Amino acid sequence: MSAAVKYTLGRIGLFVVVVLALWPVEVNIFLKLMLALVFSAAASFFLLRGWRDEMAEDLAVAAERRRAEKERLRAALAGDDQPAGEEPGDQPRA
Repeated sequence: MSAAVKYTLGRIGLFVVVVLALWPVEVNIFLKLMLALVFSAAASFFLLRGWRDEMAEDLAVAAERRRAEKERLRAALAGDDQPAGEEPGDQPRA
């Protein structure tokens, strides 16, 4: 399971737990949901740190891979790269 999925499910799970804990409290449902959102966000900051760091690392690796691929494609479009096995001075084969 990817780190993003684990972290997202963890955030949703914390929200549900806090909503269920606030359910017996006699206040407006909108206020309960807002409180649950704030409390679950604060709790996830501490409780889900490992999954958040893992997700951030995965996102950084993916961003670097996209950046490298973009640079490779730009170089190919500019004619800067050569196919494997050919030297820059070689004539194309007919």
